[in-house]
Amino acid sequence: MNQELLKSNLSGLERKILVLVNEHKKLKAEINSLKTENQELRTGIHSRDEQMLNFKNQIKISKIVDNISPEDGSVSELKRKVDEYILEIDKCIAYLSR
Repeated sequence: MNQELLKSNLSGLERKILVLVNEHKKLKAEINSLKTENQELRTGIHSRDEQMLNFKNQIKISKIVDNISPEDGSVSELKRKVDEYILEIDKCIAYLSR
């Protein structure tokens, strides 16, 4: 009878260990998934921060262009050139961000 009780207890312990091992595997997989998601979110935040900085720089440049006084009537040409420079800078930033 004592041996039967030990076998029963051992069987119960084995089942509990298997449940714990399976739960441990699930939790490890969830942790890895959450770490990956966290990294993706951090990357997204970094990208948004860079975009916001670029937009702020564009706004500053646009304000500078708007404040230029026309000396010889070539303000539209100057604005066009500055806009071209902004587009070129944006392309460079996009290329470097890859």
